[in-house]
Amino acid sequence: MELDRPEPGVPLNAGAPTIPRPAATVILVRGDATGLEVLLVQRNPAARLMGGVWVFPGGSVEPHEGEGERGLRAAAARELHEEAGIALGSTSELLPFARWITPRQLLVRFDTWFYVANAPVGAEPRVDGVEVVAHRWLAPAAALEEGRGGALELVFPTIKQLERLAGFSSAADLLEEIRSHEVVAVEPRVIDAGGRVRIVLPGEPGYDADSVSG
Repeated sequence: MELDRPEPGVPLNAGAPTIPRPAATVILVRGDATGLEVLLVQRNPAARLMGGVWVFPGGSVEPHEGEGERGLRAAAARELHEEAGIALGSTSELLPFARWITPRQLLVRFDTWFYVANAPVGAEPRVDGVEVVAHRWLAPAAALEEGRGGALELVFPTIKQLERLAGFSSAADLLEEIRSHEVVAVEPRVIDAGGRVRIVLPGEPGYDADSVSG
């Protein structure tokens, strides 16, 4: 698994940066004494963008859902229900976890908020069979291991969230920790590292170097 490649099917951008579309994703969690697990769904392999990739349920904010926090939370809850068949009692259950902005060197861009929510008691995912075709509950460390082994195709933002989640022993510990933490926007960059296209994060070597433009 290439941990630092752009998402499959997303073209590089040779012109002015595309304005990122607001989007929201739900990291649905469960597990206390048995350990933390997260819900991942597999995008339809026939999809033009990120086909076959395993992600957290999510998508773009639709115009009728409004702007700002209200629109993001509405989109997050809707996408979770559409893709995984799980309804939250209220959007107030969504706790902000991270915010990632697609590198400006890519043509398709999103300004995505990742929210964490505890899985409703007895909730059983039911994928829509169109946009997503499968689901799995996995411990974050197990998901990363399967990604490294090639059993799961994961993309950079999902990998980085799983790495953070792997540090928590239970859903309760995670939810308690993030209730008051500040979310800082992260905008990776795509660079040409000796002929190899890579994604780097702020503060990493190469972040301030010349980026790939096309």
